[in-house]
Amino acid sequence: MQARTLAKLLEDQGLRVVHAPNGRVGIEMAERWKPDVIVLDIKMPDMDGFEVCEHLQNNPQTSHIPIVMLTVYSEPPMLRQSIYLGAVDFIPKDDFANAVLLETLRQLHVLEGGASIFSALRQVGENHDAS
Repeated sequence: MQARTLAKLLEDQGLRVVHAPNGRVGIEMAERWKPDVIVLDIKMPDMDGFEVCEHLQNNPQTSHIPIVMLTVYSEPPMLRQSIYLGAVDFIPKDDFANAVLLETLRQLHVLEGGASIFSALRQVGENHDAS
């Protein structure tokens, strides 16, 4: 998922999105803006997502901010490392990544109201099965 696509997805949900071109700038922006949530990729210029996550979690100014890893990686060691460093979720970029990210943001109360995407999909499936 490209950064622009992700930004559009989140903006369509009413969120204000700020994009950092690399890990170092991302840390500076997080310290300055104190966002409600941070979505990180593992592979980034300057510092990888693990380094950024660890830095943010060790900084009292940013340690309270939930971090979601959204990445092309799906290997269990990557997941374990992310959670160990303080990420609240690890989402592989696949066909379901958008839905999973939006549900995670709802559970974190970053997105409020409305049925969750998974509930809506289950309801559609149940209605279809009933016909």
